[in-house]
Formats: sequence, structure tokens, C-alpha cells
Amino acid sequence: MRALLARMRAPSWLPLAAGAAAVLIATAVYSRRRATLCLWWIQQRRLRRRLIETDLVDAGAVSLVGGVDVSFIKGSETDACAALVVCSLPSLEVVYERYERVVLKAPYIPGYLAFREVDFLVSLLAELQASQPQLFPHVVLVDGNGILHPNRFGLACHLGVLAGVATVGVGKTLHCVDGLTREGVQRLTQAGCARAGDSAELVGDSGAVWGAALRTTDPDPRRAPKGAGTDGNALFKPVLVSIGHGLSLASALKLVRRCIKHRIPEPVRQADLRSREWLRSHSGAAGGAVRLGAACSEIALTE
Repeated sequence: MRALLARMRAPSWLPLAAGAAAVLIATAVYSRRRATLCLWWIQQRRLRRRLIETDLVDAGAVSLVGGVDVSFIKGSETDACAALVVCSLPSLEVVYERYERVVLKAPYIPGYLAFREVDFLVSLLAELQASQPQLFPHVVLVDGNGILHPNRFGLACHLGVLAGVATVGVGKTLHCVDGLTREGVQRLTQAGCARAGDSAELVGDSGAVWGAALRTTDPDPRRAPKGAGTDGNALFKPVLVSIGHGLSLASALKLVRRCIKHRIPEPVRQADLRSREWLRSHSGAAGGAVRLGAACSEIALTE
């Protein structure tokens, strides 16, 4: 028996071969990631040539404004719901909503989020344009950044260029580019944004304007930390507005101010809230399996 077991033992070179195979696999994965990154870098810069940072629409005349968002299923980094909501102005009533269950197959690489999400959002806009063009938004607010981005071409820019629609980036997280820091932005907004609607430009060390921090809530002394005084200014979080496509920063701020009911501008807020609710109500669809476009819903709330 011992002789049989000895013959069955793995040869001495097997661990070395397994290690070499692991190195080869890791190298292949790394090389593929690098190749993907290079391709996306090139595509991003080619698309950026088509970016328009001036007004293609009159922000004051906009009567339909869209909001888009991608909400993930709890515990998953790939299974999600892409959402498009359209609100009428000035009422901010939701007049159209559309959701699609999607699987994000592209890897997440910082600075290239659009390559994971943008195709689904473009598809939702194209469907609306084809089915109910009278409800197509004049401007789309994007839950993400525009030119406030390491390559000055974030999700809002990417979507606007591909879909041919004016867009605005409405971010909650700062890209620390060109010397911008979270602490610096906090100091800037605390000093210069006393009331809802006040904004402060985000100017980098190079002198470039990357966007603006916009205060969307009024001071609330009840929420101020102990010892902060009575003005309520010690506790608020601005939203970060940046050019997406086809609208200047001044016009983008003007439009976002028209969309304020809560901290997050209403079209984006509704896209987020409603997509999460849709996911909860459709959590058992297809036996729990998620397929690209397998479950979807479309509701037109006006004629």
C-alpha cells in the first residue's frame, strides 16, 4: 500500500508548474486590463473632441428635465437597474419613468465608470425618443460628474455626446484633481454658501474651472452640532455641479436650482428612489436570475 501511495504522490515539479501557471494567468489578466484601459483612454479622448461646453438650449426655457441613475442590487457589483425619469418644470412632477434590469459586464476602472453604465442609459433615451418623443427631456441630469473628472470627461459628458442630448453632472463625491481637496471645498462652501441656491466655483491650481459646489438646503439650526452657533451653517453637504454636454456651467447651475426640492435635485433623486423601489418589487423576477434586459417596465404618466 505504501508503495502504491508513493507512486500516487504528485511529482516534485507540480507545485512549480502550478505556480508558473498562476503567474501566467495573473499576467494575462493584468495584460487584458491594461489593454482595456488603453482602448478606453483612446475612446474617451476621441469622444471628448465632440464635447460642447456652451449652451445648446436655454436653461430658463427647459420644461422637461430628465434624471438617470444606475442602482445596484444589494450585495452585487454587477446586477443593477438602469433608470430614466422625466420631470416637468416648474412642478417637478414625474411624467415618465423607465427601468431596465441589467448586468454590468465591463470591469470597474476608476476614471472610466461610463464604460460600465453609459450604454444602458443611451438605450433608455433612444427608446423614449422612438416611442414618445414629446416627452424627451431637453436636458438630462446625471448622477455622476461631467468635466469634474481626471480626464475632464465623466459619465455626464460621455452620455451627452453619445446620446446627442444636453447633460449636467450632479455629483456627490469630489474627484481630487488639479489641487482640489475635500477640505478645501468644505472651507469654500462654508464661507461662501449661506443659503440654498448659493454656489462656489471649483477652481484648480491651474486656474481651470472644474465645476461648482451648490448648496441645495437652507440652514437648519436644529441640525447644527453643539457649539456651532445658530446659523446652521456648520452642517450641510453641497452637490457638485459640472458641465456635461451642451450647457455652460452658469446655465447648468440655473437649471439645477430650478430642480431643488431636497438636497439631491429632484430628477436624479426620483430616478434613484424609484429604481430602488422597482428593484425591491421585482427582486423575484426570473427566479432571482438577472439577465440583460430580462425584466423591464415603462410608464407614461401623461399623454
